[in-house]
Amino acid sequence: MPDFAEPLARLIQELKRLPGIGQKSAQRIAFHVLRASREDAQQLARAVVDVKEKLGMCAVCNNISDGELCNFCRDPNRDRTVICVVEEPHGILPIETTRQFEGVYHVLHGSISPLRGIGPEQLRIKSLLERLQTNEIREIILATNPTIEGEATAVYLSRLLKPLGVKVTRIAMGIPVGSDLEFADEVTMSKSLENRREM
Repeated sequence: MPDFAEPLARLIQELKRLPGIGQKSAQRIAFHVLRASREDAQQLARAVVDVKEKLGMCAVCNNISDGELCNFCRDPNRDRTVICVVEEPHGILPIETTRQFEGVYHVLHGSISPLRGIGPEQLRIKSLLERLQTNEIREIILATNPTIEGEATAVYLSRLLKPLGVKVTRIAMGIPVGSDLEFADEVTMSKSLENRREM
């Protein structure tokens, strides 16, 4: 790496830690920040700090929230009898862009992955079971990623939930196997929801 002034080199190193950012991208972003006005740089820094200080998890569904409840759990027009289970908060966006799902969500914050030492105990499954006890739920849609870990998580949840008398469905596999939900286009996501199957 060329010799940069220490603050610039440090910024490049920090940017490289972000997903999808390599050396060249980190350098471009760092030089953009360097050329930006002091006010723009401070706004960027404040936005990063605000994300850490002002955001937390929804008390009901574990989605990212700036209050006790997220926007979906606060919305009185959402159908609370249908819960769509996703691995991560960014898995909600592709489903919402279809404008077809009117239920609520539950975020697991991961998937079962024995190789990475992640078992069911590390996921937010207990709070999902608690929701089933307190609300009249008629369907759980499993919208985990179509990966080995996502499929294992869906199978585990299906076996756990079906004996409780709730309908358990899985989104159809219109999404390519091995990809993440956040990369699915609107039509693919819409078809996946439309063609979900019972597990």
